[in-house]
Amino acid sequence: MNIYITRRETFSASHRLYNENFTDEENERVFGKCSNPNGHGHNYILEVVVKGEPNKNTGYVIDLKILKSIIRENVIKKVDHKNLNIDVDFLKGIIPTAENIAIGIWNELKDKIPDAKLYAVKLYETENNYVEYKGE
Repeated sequence: MNIYITRRETFSASHRLYNENFTDEENERVFGKCSNPNGHGHNYILEVVVKGEPNKNTGYVIDLKILKSIIRENVIKKVDHKNLNIDVDFLKGIIPTAENIAIGIWNELKDKIPDAKLYAVKLYETENNYVEYKGE
């Protein structure tokens, strides 16, 4: 039996979408206004989903206080109010699209959750756009 538990967190960050191997014109064509040389920002919503069986003694798959602490220590502290292109080690050399950010967050969390298994990372970049990564 698997139960799925979700913890939601928020963070604000800036980024610029560009490929250093493209000309300015190519970056503008591919990434549009998201390639603004001065960057732009988002108020992200992050949902981390873990799965597992409830512990017979506690009824928890994972204590949500523990999951909250893991997410904040390993992700939020690193990305909140940061420039994702410059300030975030796990995104160095990667175009910080929502897709790549979600993969990076997955990699930061995948081995750090006790007694449960990371199931999905869902990242909302806007209220209408989000990505979901399941480590496949």
